[in-house]
Amino acid sequence: MDFDLTEEQRLLKESIDRFVADHARDPAAHAAAPSLWAGFAELGLLALPFSEEEGGIGGGPVETMIVMEAIGRGLIVEPYLSTVVLGGGFLRLGGTEAQRQEFIPQIADGSLKLAFAQLERQSRYDLHDVATTARRDGGDYVLDGRKGVVLGGDEAGLLVVTARTAGSRRDENGITLFLVDGDAQGVTRRGMPAQDGSRVAEIALDGVRVPAGRVLGEVDGGLKLASHVVDVALAALCADSLGAMEELQRVTVDYLKTRQQFGVAIGTFQALQHRAADMLVAVEQARSMAMYAAMMAEEADPGERRPAIAAAKAQVNRSGRLVGQEAVQLHGGIAMTWEYKAGHYFKRLTSNDVLFGDTDHHLRAVMETGGLVEEV
Repeated sequence: MDFDLTEEQRLLKESIDRFVADHARDPAAHAAAPSLWAGFAELGLLALPFSEEEGGIGGGPVETMIVMEAIGRGLIVEPYLSTVVLGGGFLRLGGTEAQRQEFIPQIADGSLKLAFAQLERQSRYDLHDVATTARRDGGDYVLDGRKGVVLGGDEAGLLVVTARTAGSRRDENGITLFLVDGDAQGVTRRGMPAQDGSRVAEIALDGVRVPAGRVLGEVDGGLKLASHVVDVALAALCADSLGAMEELQRVTVDYLKTRQQFGVAIGTFQALQHRAADMLVAVEQARSMAMYAAMMAEEADPGERRPAIAAAKAQVNRSGRLVGQEAVQLHGGIAMTWEYKAGHYFKRLTSNDVLFGDTDHHLRAVMETGGLVEEV
């Protein structure tokens, strides 16, 4: 695999890095931080993964990785993952031509935000565990159920909702995806801040009518599409964690060079140098796996894609935990103060750790799919 960036990718990286450097969030004052969404639209970041025919730029997973890495480095909390990667991914991979023509231009110009309403109280990380129901009523479907921890769900104009149109709660068949207006009659949303400063919502669906034309993909066959889109999002999430790790490792080394004890910088102590080196190794391991995930994200064969993405998420989670814990210990008490950003990076990493599956979940997925090594 060629991991060198093209000229266009290097220009994108320079552009987003400059933007994030100029607008990096002050973690202690995130509630008052101005929205960067219009700036994202101006830079073309919201149009990035969509084809030029649909009003996009025609970028792929590597371009998304570049953007998400910068977002993680800057602790940006805009709903890029939920709108462009998840919501946009459903439209790219499963939307009808009419759906793509209607919604993608609105995503690209920043006027429409999306959210993926999938998680339920009992489902944990299983995409196929769906109790929300959808019954056919004439030309509509009627949805009833509850969804929780919906990323960006309180401000999304359009919700991608998983609902069961056939079978029992944990059947893999019988799941259908719907595009639901966020302000539709019967939709109730309760927003709240997440640990890392982003927004999530609990969503209730009570007799919500959705036209049949708002079905995404195949009726009863939505799990395959949802699994692919979530794998694309996991690759992007790995890049976000990588960006946070890079910056956390950098500020930790800077602290070791400036904090003095016994008249010398603590970075001169060999034991602390070893721990800083362990952090660097963990970051580089995460970088390799994040790049691997980006390369595999659009693989059509789930037998090839799923173990690769799961392995990447497991390693990035492990690296993030090591980097975060070492950073907090090497900083001492200052790392846990609200005013200092080290603790906020650790919060970002711990939030990403459990999003769409923790380390154990993805290690189990690698095992169940036979691992990454092909038999010879």
